[in-house]
Amino acid sequence: MTKENYLEILLNFNLEEKIADVMPFGNGHINDTLKVTTAAGEDKYVLQRINHHIFTNVDMLQNNIGIVTSHIRRKLEEGGGKDIDRRVLTFLPAGSGKSYYFDGESYWRVCLMIPNSKSLEEVTPALSYETGKAFGDFQAMLADIPEGTLGETIPNFHNMGFRLEQLSDAVKNDAVGRYASVSDIVNEINLRAEKMLIQERLYKEGKLIKRINHCDTKVNNILFDCETNNPLCVIDLDTVMPGFVLSDIGDFIRTGANTGAEDDPDLDKVNVNIEIFKAYTTGYMETAKSFLTPLEISLLPYGGRLLTYMQTVRFLADYINGDTYYKIHFPEHNLQRTKAQFKLLQSLEEHAGEMDDFMKQWL
Repeated sequence: MTKENYLEILLNFNLEEKIADVMPFGNGHINDTLKVTTAAGEDKYVLQRINHHIFTNVDMLQNNIGIVTSHIRRKLEEGGGKDIDRRVLTFLPAGSGKSYYFDGESYWRVCLMIPNSKSLEEVTPALSYETGKAFGDFQAMLADIPEGTLGETIPNFHNMGFRLEQLSDAVKNDAVGRYASVSDIVNEINLRAEKMLIQERLYKEGKLIKRINHCDTKVNNILFDCETNNPLCVIDLDTVMPGFVLSDIGDFIRTGANTGAEDDPDLDKVNVNIEIFKAYTTGYMETAKSFLTPLEISLLPYGGRLLTYMQTVRFLADYINGDTYYKIHFPEHNLQRTKAQFKLLQSLEEHAGEMDDFMKQWL
């Protein structure tokens, strides 16, 4: 699309300022994100094209985001918070009154840019602590939203039973004849399956509840103050939806506490960084302890094993299916991802006792 196309789309949001430029922004992989600069030279807005192939119910998606941002803003106001406009995202209505604009092909939304903010990529113990505190605070502010208020923007996203069914179907169909070469890994997956369905069983027994989760707890989904490096605002709210609390801490452990890359070809580099785990958990528990049950607290390290196991299953199923879901950069990419995730799972299993013991200080 051209700059003129973007400017025409922005007219549907009744922006007060004259717009001078629209440029690609950030490194997101799902939505197209653009920075909007005013004639005065201020980077003031963010324009996004919503990927409606992944988020198929845009009304639900935007309704979820509206509920979450309004709820957080109200909590900040009630707590006498300062600089509130930098601590929660603000989405602008389109001329139709909805929080998005549909041009006949694509869905668009606009939010205010958080001034004097930055995202960070490097994972250190100090940054992990701040990230844990930010996501813990985020969940704490949303903990009193009644179950059933938000919808699932990606159904079964962190449903372990569903992911195992997908793998089983992939094995049965064996669409491109790859199963025989990975049957040993499939066997390892199946040996662990019963242990990885704990949260579903506890939910059915009434011992575990569903909470509002972010479901993508990476360091770069926090905006930090440019001067103080303090966390300001949780962003990328598309996957905020009901689920088990283990998802969020589990996803950070899987991504942030991995000493290697998600697709590392050198498996010797792939292990859990215990210091990162401890730093994130310490920050997270500063605020999350206010709403977590003792059972949830004791299960948090298991969340790391669960999400790593789940991602192993997803990469493996896609490999067996012939690479139909994840983008690959070479023919065996999904298999390499599978092996790297499985190696991380084994490392997490080896350190399970140490990680479980660490949680006892909050019980």
